[in-house]
Formats: sequence, structure tokens, C-alpha cells
Amino acid sequence: MTRPRVLVLVKRTSFRKFAMDEPDSRVRNLLQKGDVTVRRMRRSHDDHEATMQEVREGLEELGAEAVFQDGPRSPIFGTYDLVVTVGGDGTLLSASHQIGPNLPLLGVNSAPDHSVGFFCAARKGSVKATLRTALDGSLKRVELSRMQVDLNDKPIHARVLNEALFCHASPAATSKYILRVYSPDGQMDEEEQRSSGMWIGPAAGSTAAQKSAGGKVLPLTSRKIQYVVREPYTPYGVPLRLVVGLVDEGGKLSISNKMREAKIFLDGHHTVFDLAIGDVVTMRRSDEPLTVLGVTRNGRKAT
Repeated sequence: MTRPRVLVLVKRTSFRKFAMDEPDSRVRNLLQKGDVTVRRMRRSHDDHEATMQEVREGLEELGAEAVFQDGPRSPIFGTYDLVVTVGGDGTLLSASHQIGPNLPLLGVNSAPDHSVGFFCAARKGSVKATLRTALDGSLKRVELSRMQVDLNDKPIHARVLNEALFCHASPAATSKYILRVYSPDGQMDEEEQRSSGMWIGPAAGSTAAQKSAGGKVLPLTSRKIQYVVREPYTPYGVPLRLVVGLVDEGGKLSISNKMREAKIFLDGHHTVFDLAIGDVVTMRRSDEPLTVLGVTRNGRKAT
């Protein structure tokens, strides 16, 4: 039988980065003092290293041909049967941008006492058992919708899993824009708005920023896109109409920027595009869903 090829993308912990690889004198001083701001850093690192050992031993015992790479954003070359991320949801999210619709992804939460692992089916202490079911095909999977983002009709990202944040370049400034929501049959609703910006994203991100800003949690398998306006500004007491809403599959949402300096952040702060006045950002459901192992349709871990 052909050995399964597995790519393992590994988070670089804060302790490793700031105390070992790129020593930061201030961080190291705080660590020596046991300061509360860095108190968990070493413990999280130790848990992560222990989990990594579980991953290595598990893949070796299961006969997999494993390739290990540092950093979830490190380029992926070659063909694999499975991608495994070791970290938390942030590690899985970063790695997902390089993964197409037909390659299964398994998340391992390497420090469950210190990080969120909503999409991580495996965790420290149970890695081998989960790897076995992932490799033999018995681990349940869910197909998550992703979002495509266009800037002035040119695609800039087709694999947004959590959300986009549209806002002024300065977080202290008011965001000014024209919002247009299009139904699948082409009908359009329009509103000029002022606010602190907008969150826009697929179902996978609805439990995070969208929910915190007043949105609702969508079923994981939903094909809709949700938008949530942050702190809408209504100086004359007339409430905005398009504050929280859903874009059906086949529809789209566009934002015409009225600011001289604006930005759109995609799945966090690493991927960001500068926007000028008159730029139009359009968002719709992507044709490239993501297959995540070990998570059921209701968001619970599958074993």
C-alpha cells in the first residue's frame, strides 16, 4: 500500500519567537520576573512541544510519510493526502488560505488550556487516535463555505474563512461608504452609512467577530454571507436599515469607499489591502469551500 503523505504546519509559539529565535530583551525580562502579562507563555510553549511529540510519534506509528513545516503561512509544495495544523484556530485559519477545496484539513489544538480550538478535532493527549481515523477516512468532515473578495472587479482573495473587516485606516476615525446588497435575482438595496466599519463573512466566522458585534450564529453548513455594521452612526436619530443582514448564495455585497484612506483586512491582520476613495469592494460566496475533519455540522467535535 502507498504510504499516505501528510503535511504538518506548525505554529511558532510566542515563547519560541521572543525568547529563543528572536530574543526580545523586554519579553525575556518580563518572563524572568514572572510578570502576569507573559505568565502563560512558557506553559503554552511546553504544552505545544509535548503535543508536537505526539504528532511525530503518531504519524510514524501509523506509517505516514510526514513533512513538517514551520509556520502556517509557509508555502506548500507537492501533493498531500492530508494537511495537519498544530496550534489553535488561528493556525488553522492561516493555513486554510493555501488549501484548495479537495484537500482535507485536520486541526490539532496543541495547548488547549491556553488557546481556542473550535475547528481543531484533535488536542493534546488524544492526537494519535484522531490521526488514525483521519487517515483511514472514518473521521467525519464538514464542508465550510469561504468568501471571495474583489477589488474594483478584480479578485484579491477567494479563500476568506472567517471574515473581512472594512474600515477607515485609523481605528479612531469614522468610516464613510455606500453599502449595496444584491439578491440572487439582481435586486439591489442601497444605503449610505457612517460607522466604525463593517464585518462581513461566511458561517465559519459567525461565532467570532460577527457575533460580538451583534450578528447571529449561522449553521456551519450555511452558504450565506453575513454583514454586521460596527457602531452605526445615526446623528439625526433615524436608524440605519442595513445594519445586520444575510446575503443569499448567488447574491453579493458591495462597498463603495468614500474615504481617502481605508483598509480591508481579510481573516485577521496579516492580509490587508489599502483602499482609496472611489474603490469598490465586492464580496460573495467563493467557489472554493474548505473541508475540515472532525467537526460536525453543528460545530461539535466528531470522534
